[in-house]
Parts: sequence; C-alpha cells; structure tokens
Amino acid sequence: MKKNIFYLCTGTIFGLALFKGEAVSWFRMQEMFRFQGFQIFGIFMTAIPVSAISVLLLKKLNVKTFDGEQIHTPQKKFNWGYVYGSALFGIGWGLTGSCPGPLYVQIGSGTLVAILTLLSALAGTWLYSYVRPKLPH
Repeated sequence: MKKNIFYLCTGTIFGLALFKGEAVSWFRMQEMFRFQGFQIFGIFMTAIPVSAISVLLLKKLNVKTFDGEQIHTPQKKFNWGYVYGSALFGIGWGLTGSCPGPLYVQIGSGTLVAILTLLSALAGTWLYSYVRPKLPH
C-alpha cells in the first residue's frame, strides 16, 4: 500500500509539473514542431541532464529497488524496430499533440479530445500484442 501511495504522489507531482509547464497544451506542441516556440524543448533540455545524473547516481550509490533487489540495466543491441517504433511514435505525437506522459493529464485537465488519443494508444497496444510474436526481437 505504501508503494501505491508513493506512486500516486509522484505521478501527481509529475502531472502538475506537466500542466504548469504547459507541456499538455496542444498549441505548445504545435509551436514546438513548427520551431515557433521553445518552451517544450526547454523542458526536454532540463529533463535529459536530470535523468542522466539520476541514473549515474543510482548506479554509483548502488541504490536498490523498494523490494531490496539490485537495479539492473541491460545493454541492448541495435534493432531497426526502435527506428520504426520511434517514427510511429513521433508521427502520432505530431498528429495528436500528445504522448503517454501528458495524455492522462490532458484528460484530467478537461481536454476530452485526448480520450480519442488514449483509445488509439490502447488500439495500438492491442495490435502490437497481436503482431509481436511475428516480429524479430
């Protein structure tokens, strides 16, 4: 139960940060994709070093999971599926102005058209579960 409360609190803080930073605004996303506004790029350029430093500290300090297990980050080989998947992700993001992070924040903040994006994401997940056994991994 403690873990669920922790995740709820961190998710709420993440959602508030996205909302306050206007990272859930379709108009901000369109400005970013048209290189007319750099607010979202600023969020990314902040998130990248913060994430890199966090991962470095997790490894250096030998931090364990809540269950006391060692955190393992396996090295992955290049796979063209990453290129195709990221291209599909980018196309969807550009068309809808949303990605999985802000999607729920958009719905929670009253941008109900994001429900269509959520349903599309669920359909894509279902489709992937169907074709996954046929894909090279």
